[in-house]
Amino acid sequence: MANYSHAADHSILQNVSPLATFLKLTSLGFIIGVGVVGNLLISILLIKDKSLHRAPYYFLLDLCASDILRSAICFPFVFTSVKNGSTWTYGTLTCKVIAFLGVLSCFHTAFMLFCISVTRYLAIAHHRFYTKRLTFWTCLAVICMVWTLSVAMAFPPVLDVGTYSFIREEDQCTFQHRSFRANDSLGFMLLLALILLATQLVYLKLIFFVHDRRKMKPVQFVPAVSQNWTFHGPGASGQAAANWLAGFGRGPTPPTLLGIRQNTNTAGRRRLLVLDEFKTEKRISRMFYIMTFFFLTLWGPYLVACYWRVFARGPVVPGGYLTAAVWMSFAQAGVNPFICIFSNRELRRCFSTTLLYCRKSRLPREPYCVI
Repeated sequence: MANYSHAADHSILQNVSPLATFLKLTSLGFIIGVGVVGNLLISILLIKDKSLHRAPYYFLLDLCASDILRSAICFPFVFTSVKNGSTWTYGTLTCKVIAFLGVLSCFHTAFMLFCISVTRYLAIAHHRFYTKRLTFWTCLAVICMVWTLSVAMAFPPVLDVGTYSFIREEDQCTFQHRSFRANDSLGFMLLLALILLATQLVYLKLIFFVHDRRKMKPVQFVPAVSQNWTFHGPGASGQAAANWLAGFGRGPTPPTLLGIRQNTNTAGRRRLLVLDEFKTEKRISRMFYIMTFFFLTLWGPYLVACYWRVFARGPVVPGGYLTAAVWMSFAQAGVNPFICIFSNRELRRCFSTTLLYCRKSRLPREPYCVI
């Protein structure tokens, strides 16, 4: 069982230099500031800009709320424990609450990224079903389901004595990973690993789907010949009406549309599905995959350390590796705002127009629509 003894803990704490403590406090303070301010700005943008009130950004808003919760509540206690020389002075109940919130945020992000990967596949592979079924209430139901599953995973260790405790080597209250015979640590780690693996498989399936569709031969349209809205030849049926509705037609109303009441309410019209919309869905999918990749990259070393503690009996986790792994898992709460701004053109445009009030940079909408 890979548990540190009290003598080893005391020797480790004596070897911590003031420079290491200063670096820890500085980096953690930066992570707290970026995690709170960055995710708060993205949340305000998603709430304020009505053009972002749709399925993928509802999930992004939920991810930002989870990162704000972790950065504003859990990390200040870590900051205080590092400042006090890796000691906990807030009592056992507070330690359990902070550990519960930290584990809750971790599982919530993992579950939400998996649900987002499934919806991204539906948005590209089954776009009609996606636009028709994934409404606000559907997204709200998915978010509630994710929070329920996360609470179900994070709450049972609260009732177990000694499972949620203060770990001196990590300067935080969290799940104490012991031998697989001592507690349920292995089950929790396996479930988290399976969720991350399933998310990667969904994105892999999406990549294969897009790659296969690129090999498809494009549809060859046979043009129709027109003289005064009278079309001849293949493809002439309804061609004039379709061109006129799409905005390509010039002149009087086609005979096939005479007597039909025109709908002048543009708010009720559905935009024509064009290649630009497909590219937008791909860009959003790429943004969420980058988030998933960084979550796996930043949490991966800590997961390795946890498995090390569960299975290894003799050697303990090196102190330098464990510190770097813990701080990388902390940094995950502050990377999503940077990913959103740098990888999503639509969010950059909305950020400049809504929060920075650069009205001239707004791009025009497509004028083409169908009834």
